[in-house]
Amino acid sequence: MKKIFGFICMMMVLAACGEEKLEKPDDFNFEVQSFNYTNQDGETVSLEDLKGKVWVVDFIFTSCNTVCPPMTNSMANLQKNIEKAGLEDVQIVSFSVDPEVDTPKKLKEFGIKHHADFSNWHFLTGYEQGEIEAFTEESFKAAVQKTSASDQVSHGTSFYLVDQNGTVVTRYSGTNRSDEDDKTVIQDIKALQQ
Repeated sequence: MKKIFGFICMMMVLAACGEEKLEKPDDFNFEVQSFNYTNQDGETVSLEDLKGKVWVVDFIFTSCNTVCPPMTNSMANLQKNIEKAGLEDVQIVSFSVDPEVDTPKKLKEFGIKHHADFSNWHFLTGYEQGEIEAFTEESFKAAVQKTSASDQVSHGTSFYLVDQNGTVVTRYSGTNRSDEDDKTVIQDIKALQQ
């Protein structure tokens, strides 16, 4: 009996070693507010459409002359690494922070330029400037601001991980990324999908 009990305990320990664990900041547990926006193909994408899937989010705009191009290249690389890892039901969502300029056509051109695979990547627009600023603040606790003084938009450079229930669970740097950084995201996605 002792041998059987010992064997069961050992198997439980080994099983636990194979489990992925999501490392997340204590202050991350934000509910994404309901939305109904338009993607690069003119199709409607809503929060409900993404329920049941894990998604990675960033905030960009097509006329950005600083961080958005490298962020989008990094997201495209992450997308390839997610595919290589064999992960399914993972979506990527890039919200435009300059929706009055960023038409679906412009977003599609931007995505193509940065090697996006549109099969699971939505570039979203179709809302007012004030709406995306409020949405970003409420859902991601991040600031977006466009002023009349410039054609550039101030916004954060993080990638956010959202679980199957629409809860923001953690964030990562969206700049200066490597394949090692992507491994962390992939590990966290696996933890959510267990």
